[in-house]
Amino acid sequence: MKAPSFAYAKPRTLAEAFELLARPGAKILAGGQSLIPALNMRLSAPELLVDITGLAELRGISIDQDVVRIGALTTHAEIERSADVRKHLPVLSEAVAHVAHPAIRNRGTFGGSVALADPAAEYPACLVALDATILLRSAAGERMVRAEDFFKGLFEVDLRPGELVAAAEIPALLKDEASVFMELARRQGDYAIVGLAGVRTQNERRLAFFGIGAKPVLLKPKSLDEAKTRIPAPAADLYHSSSTKLHLAKVLLERAWNRL
Repeated sequence: MKAPSFAYAKPRTLAEAFELLARPGAKILAGGQSLIPALNMRLSAPELLVDITGLAELRGISIDQDVVRIGALTTHAEIERSADVRKHLPVLSEAVAHVAHPAIRNRGTFGGSVALADPAAEYPACLVALDATILLRSAAGERMVRAEDFFKGLFEVDLRPGELVAAAEIPALLKDEASVFMELARRQGDYAIVGLAGVRTQNERRLAFFGIGAKPVLLKPKSLDEAKTRIPAPAADLYHSSSTKLHLAKVLLERAWNRL
């Protein structure tokens, strides 16, 4: 199939981007690794594609006062190569190696994955486990939303009309804190059957599952036994029953708990 007809614009500034996004039927184009297939399958039919890839202020990784900031247009490959991410956010560094394949990681963007909120994607669970904050921008200004509140349901996020994901701000892990990332997939690069991002801070354990519900499932248990009883019944998929996915989730949970 071929994509439906649409208009195309590439703004040079954020102000231009917000003006274009205010038009009826406008949709953002960033890396395009999810949007372009959706267009070709006629699952999406925007009237206007607003290509934001030229907005340099939405790109890059920086660290300030133990907070790592990742711009929305930063590619998966840039995150994978980042020494700052590897040092301060090892769970994210582990996760990005599981994102699709190298060709897609070279083009796909961090913000695109976050805004899409695919229930089997790695980044949403990592951001929830890390207690990250999502920075949203619009013509009216900026808004900060905790990742735990940003992901609302199946491909549903707290993104208002005219807003775009600008960046994520993520607390760096301290020396005595730990993290873990695990996922089970049929083949390397496939969507996860079940996955888990876990963080042990000075105050709590934050375990975020993906692939078992419409959004990341966050647990903050005091013990392994408590955690096992609090995993909700996963949604079945084309290949795996709910009971199979629940069993796999418990296997990952025990492995992750022991590593933390």
